[in-house]
Amino acid sequence: MSETPRRVHFVAIGGSGMGSLACLLKARGLQVTGSDNALYPPMSTALERWEIPVRDSFRAEHALDTEPDLVVIGNAVRADNPEARAAIDEGLRCLSFPDALYELAMAARHSVVISGTHGKTTTTALVGHLLAATGRDPSLLVGGHALDFDGSFREGQGAHFVVEGDEYDTAFFDKTPKFLHYHPRTLVVTSVEFDHADIYRDLEHVKSAFRKLIEGMPKDGVIVAAQCHAGVRDVLRSAPCRVISYGAGEASEGMDFSARELVAGPAGTDFELWHGDLQAGPARTSLHGPEGVENSLAALATCAALGIPEAESLAALPGFRGVKRRMETVGDRGGVSVVDDFAHHPRAVRASLGAARARFAGRPIVALFEPRTNTSRRAIFQDDYAAAFDDADRVYIHAVPETPLYSATGPVTERLDCATLARDVSVRGTPAQALDGVDALVAQAIAEIPPRAVLLVMSNGDFGGIHQRLLDALPDGT
Repeated sequence: MSETPRRVHFVAIGGSGMGSLACLLKARGLQVTGSDNALYPPMSTALERWEIPVRDSFRAEHALDTEPDLVVIGNAVRADNPEARAAIDEGLRCLSFPDALYELAMAARHSVVISGTHGKTTTTALVGHLLAATGRDPSLLVGGHALDFDGSFREGQGAHFVVEGDEYDTAFFDKTPKFLHYHPRTLVVTSVEFDHADIYRDLEHVKSAFRKLIEGMPKDGVIVAAQCHAGVRDVLRSAPCRVISYGAGEASEGMDFSARELVAGPAGTDFELWHGDLQAGPARTSLHGPEGVENSLAALATCAALGIPEAESLAALPGFRGVKRRMETVGDRGGVSVVDDFAHHPRAVRASLGAARARFAGRPIVALFEPRTNTSRRAIFQDDYAAAFDDADRVYIHAVPETPLYSATGPVTERLDCATLARDVSVRGTPAQALDGVDALVAQAIAEIPPRAVLLVMSNGDFGGIHQRLLDALPDGT
């Protein structure tokens, strides 16, 4: 391992992982600088709070002026980026984000990696919460703002480092998945579905990345896996180590950890915890919906694998406060709630609407959806999205402009047709409209809003500040 750097510069610092590592290093007392294009909360807020100077845009001098000992290059950076190019050409030491994270923060710890198409952020934060609440003092880096830690990272003195393991590629100079760089000793696999169509050709291509991750596990490692899902079962066939299975609902019978008799309430979900065919007793999680219960089971099973008595984990489970932008209530006005969620994949949209239906029982659920990712703006999930909104009472779809889409798998020939999607959702029984521009969407939603509605905003971006605009537009007595 190289000598610990004193000055570190981040190219594309605004990514959730990049910004979190930058803040962690600043908390250690290192001199940290960065650059990026437009930033938005919560990462922009975190960088400001830690007083990390961020220069707008990418220029060669941004990487060279501070004479850094290390330059960390994010995976959003292309090979022709002038800042990254200058750092490399000048012979500065450059690392990808996952390599920098592992070298600087994880190498000496027990690596607990949370992977999967869905639920990574919540499960990572929840495992960190349980370890901290039971006195294990973990370190953590998560792709979101964990409310229990008031941030996206935690540096403890305990044996464990919990990290969100993404299957996206590492950098322009390293096309391997990021999660391969974290060398897990304990691995969680929440789900395996097709996503990231800009770098993966199809589901089988995605599965190949997870198989490589699993095949690289040490023989004395542990995999905690949602084997109630076919994609997870498929990639586990070559697992070289112990596997602990979990699942919620009908498909969970016989799992090592399972949840039955789910009962939702405003504060969370009660369920019966089972180990195989043995009933372990009642449990409560602060999360909603079957997916939220699955995430809770993953965290309980992970803690059990790490040697934590189950009674301690169960006692800490209801206290989990969640993650910003994951079913986060950002405001209430006149009896109407505005809730922010990160959902963008069809399954995530379906899960978020189901969780909202459980949490806000008896209230109308109005979905406002922005297809913003490289995957969601393609036609790949045109039909899947139509079925994903069944739990909504009304749907508004932001018809985003047809800007160029990045693709490493070939030219993008077909895009998501938002007007067709709105029509298909309506045919299934939920009134839906596709609207150009956030102003039009806000105006239409406010004009048609039912009393006591929950406005569930779903996007992986800032959605043009729509959350506050909705709150500002709501009349006090709605």
